Order: sequence, then C-alpha cells, then structure tokens
Amino acid sequence: MSQGNLALVLHAHLPFVRHPEHEHFLEEDWLFEAITETYIPLLQMMQRLVNDDVAFKLTMSFTPTLCAMLQDQLLRERYIRHLELLIDLAAREQQRNKSQPELARLSQFYCELFTETRRFFVDEWKCELLEAFRQLRDSGALEIIGSAATHGLLPLIQQQSHEAARAQVLIGLDSFAEVFGAAPSGFWLPECAYAPALNPILQETNVRWFVLDAHGLLLGNPQPQRAIYAPCYTPAGPAAFARDRDSSRQVWSAEEGYPGHPAYREFYRDAGFDLPLEHLGPVARGVRKFSGLKYHRITGRKTNKEIYDRVAAEKAAESHAADFVQQRRMQFGKLAGCKFDPIIVTPFDAELFGHWWFEGPHFLEMLIRNNAASGKDNFRLTTPSEYLGANPTQQTIQPAESSWGENGYFEVWIDKNNSWIYPHLQVAARRMHELAKRHRGIGFQPMKHQSGSDQRQDADAATDRVLKQMARELLLAQSSDWPFLMRTGTAREYASKRTHDHLARFNAIYDQLAEDKIDENFLADCEWRDNLFPKVNWRHYA
Repeated sequence: MSQGNLALVLHAHLPFVRHPEHEHFLEEDWLFEAITETYIPLLQMMQRLVNDDVAFKLTMSFTPTLCAMLQDQLLRERYIRHLELLIDLAAREQQRNKSQPELARLSQFYCELFTETRRFFVDEWKCELLEAFRQLRDSGALEIIGSAATHGLLPLIQQQSHEAARAQVLIGLDSFAEVFGAAPSGFWLPECAYAPALNPILQETNVRWFVLDAHGLLLGNPQPQRAIYAPCYTPAGPAAFARDRDSSRQVWSAEEGYPGHPAYREFYRDAGFDLPLEHLGPVARGVRKFSGLKYHRITGRKTNKEIYDRVAAEKAAESHAADFVQQRRMQFGKLAGCKFDPIIVTPFDAELFGHWWFEGPHFLEMLIRNNAASGKDNFRLTTPSEYLGANPTQQTIQPAESSWGENGYFEVWIDKNNSWIYPHLQVAARRMHELAKRHRGIGFQPMKHQSGSDQRQDADAATDRVLKQMARELLLAQSSDWPFLMRTGTAREYASKRTHDHLARFNAIYDQLAEDKIDENFLADCEWRDNLFPKVNWRHYA
C-alpha cells in the first residue's frame, strides 16, 4: 500500500476580455498580470523540475476563453508593450530609489523580473505559451483538461435550456481539441457546479472525471463509503473527485492559510496608487491602477506596511511548503488502516499562485521538491486520470447538486445583484435553439444539377456566418464571471455592460435574420470585437 496520493489541480481561467475598439483598455490588464505573475512563473517552475529530474505530476485546466486570448495576436502585441512600459518604469524607479537601499534592491528585482519575462515570452517561446504547456504535457509531468466554452454555470443554464448547456460543453471540448490536439480525459465544471440534470451531457462527452466540492460527494445517494478519499462513478459514467477542504484552506485562505503570513508581498499596496501619476507615465495613462511594482509586505493589518524582503518571503514559502507536506503525511497517516488507496484532491484557481499570492509558485516548487526528497516517507503526486487507471473499481453514486463558493449552492451567481440577467439569457438560449433546428440542414443539400445552386451556397454561407456570431455572443453573455463580478462589486459596471452588450448584439442579429436584412457592417463589427471560436459549431444547439 502506498503512502497516499495527492492530486494538485490548478484551474487556469480568465473571462474573454479583448477590446480592439480602444487603444488601451483597463480590464485587459487582468490577462497581462496573470501571464506575468502566474502562467510564466508556473511554466518556469515546472521546467526547472523537469530539467532537474524531479518527478512530479500536476493537473491544469485551460478554459477556451483563456486559450483564445493567449493565441490572439492583438493581445500578444499589447502584452509586449505592457512589459516594455513596466521595464521602463522599474528602471526609472531604480534611479529614484538609489538613496534608499531596500527600495533600490526591489526596483532592481522588478526590472530584472520584467526583463526576464519579456525574454521568456518573446525570445524563448515566440509568444506561444500554450506550446510550452503542451510540451510539459508530452513529458508526462502535466495533465491538461478542458472546460466549458465560456465558463458558463452549467446547472443554471441547464435549467433554462438543455441545448444551451450541451453547447457550452461540446463547444468547449471542440476548442480543446483544436488547441491541444486531443480530447481531454478530465473536465473542469465551471465553479465546480453540478446538478444531476447534467448527466446526459456528461455521458455524451465521454470525459472520465470531474471535481466537485466536498459536499457534492458527501451528500450523494448513497453516501460514499470512502468519504472524499476516493472518487465515485456517477450514473452517467464519469468519476467525481471531491475537493479536500482542509488542504485547500491551508493554501487559499488569507485569514487561516499561508498567504496571510506577514512576510509575504502585500497585493493591494501598489506603486500605481502611491507614486505621482506623472512619474507613472504611460503605465497609468492618467488612471490609478495596479502597476505590478509592490514594495511592501503584508505586516498584519498595520496601516504603515513594512518594506518587502524577497529573501524572507522565500524562506517563509519554503517553511510553509514543508508544513504542507507534513500535514498531508499526518492526514494520510490517519487513513493508514483503510483497505483502499486514498487520494486527496486539492483544486485551486491557478491565478492564486503568483498573482494573488506572489510567492505561490515558489511554494509549489518547494512542496514538490520537499516531498520528492523524503524517499519512502513521501506520498505520491498523481493526477485523477492516473489514479483511475490504477484504481478502476469504485463505488457508483448520484452526487448532490452543489458548487464551490459561498454556502456551496450557486447563490454567488444568482442573487439580488445579478439575477436580472437570467430571463434575458433564457430567451436568447431558446432563440438560438430554434434557429439551429431550423437551419441545421444548410450546406448539406445536394447541389449538383440544381438550378441556382451558387446562389443557394452563398445564402447558406451567409446564414452559417450569422449563426456562428450569434453563438459567440450568447456564449460570452453566459460567462459565470459576469454575475460573480456583479455580486462581489469588484467590476460590477463592466460586468453588467458586458452582459448587456453581448445580449444586445445577439438580439440585433436575430432580428436582422428574421427580417432577412443582415447589416453587413454591423455583423463584421461584431466579428471583429468578439473573434473567439472561429470554427464554432452552432449545430450543437440543435
């Protein structure tokens, strides 16, 4: 019997934010910050482990919206310009801080960090970060899994339209196959949101597993005999793994977990809010915003934060990594008498590591190295797919309707702040289904010896183009990010506008199609703005 299995699952996701109609757009920084602080540091961390022959297994999901942005030429060019501006600011900060040794060292650190990030992105990988992740997958160290097209909350969409929920899943899997060249074994349910009504869709997709929050499995029928320490097959076929709350809380909780330690970098104290706007220059463009240069550590809840010490922060991360490994060994020790091979699944938003918790990638690396160096006492780092391959016999239950997030039952995404969107989404989903049914035969009629066949082909191509864009607008309107941001209030106005704009464009195209008066300029403008999923299969709605 092994010492136990640990599956670290990182969910890499951002909403599709791309605004070619503006020279600069504030919310595009979400992507730029995540690339600099999370995706590239995670890549570099995994590459170091592979180069040092340190055995490890990680699982990452990449949502189709994130993949679309990472492949977009406009956003790549804007990201390079973003880095160049940060390099310039950090260089000017070195000059400004030359009489203050602590700040001067940090300014130099940031200048080197941004310079190395640009070299890695532009020179080493030619802006193709997904190719770097694919190579890690091919090495056997990383399992990459898929998700829904635009991270729509599937149980809520399913209640309104089975076809729309099905399209979210199938279009997401189509996108994954285009990007990664194969179908995924695992599927990330957006927000870990599950309902039994999704079973027919999951059965159709042939995915092998997904992750639920703990109560989704524990409250299943019948109760799982092995609690959360083994997966259970669902009646539809895929296995459900449960999130372990104890190990997860240690990592993500700013109050109870490691990220709240006073040695770590303070996220909210940023030079973009402290320095004069004229000194920030084009990084700010006259607006107070995060710059990525942060000079202070958490230092408890004091108003006057102390200066960040990178060496002390890395030592804290190493100490916390050792503690995490020891805590998992103790957890597995309590399971030593069980007559099965236990697994602990710890899923996180990938952006926690580096973006929200700056030292997070170093923590992960030290966790992996610490466990690998412990010989016979180590637990096994695995992936859910690998675990199922070694342990194919599992109990079958019907998991309970559930999600992660506050209180665990979707209320983050449907409350007084955001519930107004759902009647409009329901009408749009019904319209999309009706149109897909009506037109699903286009392009398949025999054209040979048919009078007017050229005109018919042109008409079919035009209809296909219209339905593709309607699918894109509906999918983007369904993103779970918009109701989440409305609920939290962090970007409520932007989230509301995005939902409204996508629905307005969908309905305008719908009306034009109904009247057979497509506005070519309007349609082209929609395609230019919302250009993801170029091969989107709208027939999935039928």
